[in-house]
Amino acid sequence: MEHHHHHHLDPESGDRRVSIAIWANGLLTLAQLVGGVLAGSLALIADALHNFSDMAALVIAFAARKIARRPADAQMTFGYGRIEIVAALINYTTLILIGAFLIYEGVMRLVDPPDIQGWIIVIIGGVALFVDALTAWLTWSMQKGSINIRALFVHNLSDAFASVAVIIGGSLILLYDLRWVDPAITIGIALYILYLALSEIGGPIRTLMLGSPPDIDGEAVIALMRDLDGVEDVHHVHLWQMQEHIAALDCHVVVSEANWQHLENIKAAVKTRLKAQFGIGHSSLEFEHIDHAHQGASLYGHDHPS
Repeated sequence: MEHHHHHHLDPESGDRRVSIAIWANGLLTLAQLVGGVLAGSLALIADALHNFSDMAALVIAFAARKIARRPADAQMTFGYGRIEIVAALINYTTLILIGAFLIYEGVMRLVDPPDIQGWIIVIIGGVALFVDALTAWLTWSMQKGSINIRALFVHNLSDAFASVAVIIGGSLILLYDLRWVDPAITIGIALYILYLALSEIGGPIRTLMLGSPPDIDGEAVIALMRDLDGVEDVHHVHLWQMQEHIAALDCHVVVSEANWQHLENIKAAVKTRLKAQFGIGHSSLEFEHIDHAHQGASLYGHDHPS
């Protein structure tokens, strides 16, 4: 079982990078919308909508980063770290909606391709590619340790590919007057957006549903605890992702009569092993004497009252 340690930028430096990316994407969105209307290009407008969603995603992520650093309080006893998971879910959901809308618009335009100004598309597409590459570069080192920033990075990577496709489309329109290429590229961009969003959205949903951490084998955790001296059994196990990089566990531990007087030693042994082997630093353990243990208890979760 390997655990990867993430190297983070200091928060202020990370915030500066995100704010630069917000301004760059905001200006680009405006340029693409104006260019798309002037050129009659749906692909350029599609890229503008995608970039606008990026700017919104960056704003959400920027706010989430600030909120996530707040300490726990009476209202949020687990702290505010999960706001970044919520931000990632919002961003991926937005991408899915935009992708579906662009496919519809692209199909409508394939039926009746409009007149398109290819040179405007190529120029604006080149500017977009530069901004997309800049934003991806700003967030690349940050995305390894944050699902929130990873959602942004995926956005911008898809934007960069979309911008390349827009430039190619504009060139084909200029050279060969292939007007159907513009809506076809729009549909291609939309399908790519949907693929990226749908493949990534499962992580935030799993975390918000209190799913067990995907990189921790729950059965191995249970086997480890059952294998310790003095532990007869475990049940009512809850294993979840408390925050993006913090796994948590609570469970009931059944202890033999002979070891009942050594509860503190057993507790220390369980916590030490959980931390060392699985990186579980937050564990809440309730101990049951074997003579008074819950009979027929569920291994996972709690029993529902009949």
